[in-house]
Amino acid sequence: MSNQNAGSGKFSNIFAGATIFIAIVVGWLVFTFILGNPSNFEGNDPSKHPHNFLGMVHKGGFIVPFLLACFIIVMATTIERFITLRVASGTGSIPQFVRKINSLLNNSQVDAAISECDKQKGSVANVIREGLNKYKEMSTKANMEKEQKVLAIQKEVEEATSLELPMLEKNLVMLATISSVATLLGLLGTVTGMIRAFKAIATAGAPDAVALSTGISEALINTALGILSSILAIIFYNYFTTKIDGMTYGIDEAGFSIAQNFASKH
Repeated sequence: MSNQNAGSGKFSNIFAGATIFIAIVVGWLVFTFILGNPSNFEGNDPSKHPHNFLGMVHKGGFIVPFLLACFIIVMATTIERFITLRVASGTGSIPQFVRKINSLLNNSQVDAAISECDKQKGSVANVIREGLNKYKEMSTKANMEKEQKVLAIQKEVEEATSLELPMLEKNLVMLATISSVATLLGLLGTVTGMIRAFKAIATAGAPDAVALSTGISEALINTALGILSSILAIIFYNYFTTKIDGMTYGIDEAGFSIAQNFASKH
């Protein structure tokens, strides 16, 4: 299990670094060649008014590629976490699995409980399997007190849990960071856009209508993109943490039941 977690951790580190780099590159490519396509503007001139949504987003200015990168990172991390947590959840319902393990232990069917862990798979099953293996080992130990055996089982469950949890929580920090960074980037774009708009108003004579509209567009577009990325990051972060909490609760419940069952029967 430790080798599997080490491999998962290495993959997650590579994933995080590669995702950030690729997202920034893709953001700039989309900004330059798709949003900045001359066909999106009047007279095929990017300096003029846009005549569709893509051209309007391009008017958001140099902050837009970074906001697009934030959005891409949120989506990529969300997909990666969905896949990882789906595999970690194993097959079937975790509460039903925990209840079945408890039922088998109450009937002294430790080997059958271990077989259920092999069928269920996932992080919860991995932790419970380690606890059950220690349960069997302690059942044959004759030179230890019962309290020492119970503590050994609890320690085994805790160690197995400490190996599984980092894999479950990996990359969630990216969502937590984006939820704040995207908002701040959007605010920065808003400020630069308003500066451009006020600069257009401050010109002698009639205000420069093109510069004024460009500045306002930049402010509003950056605000919208920043808020959108932040909202998605917060929603998915809370969803994943809630799912992980549910798995952790299942591990704690099963670990407690294993230790108590051993204490009552030995």
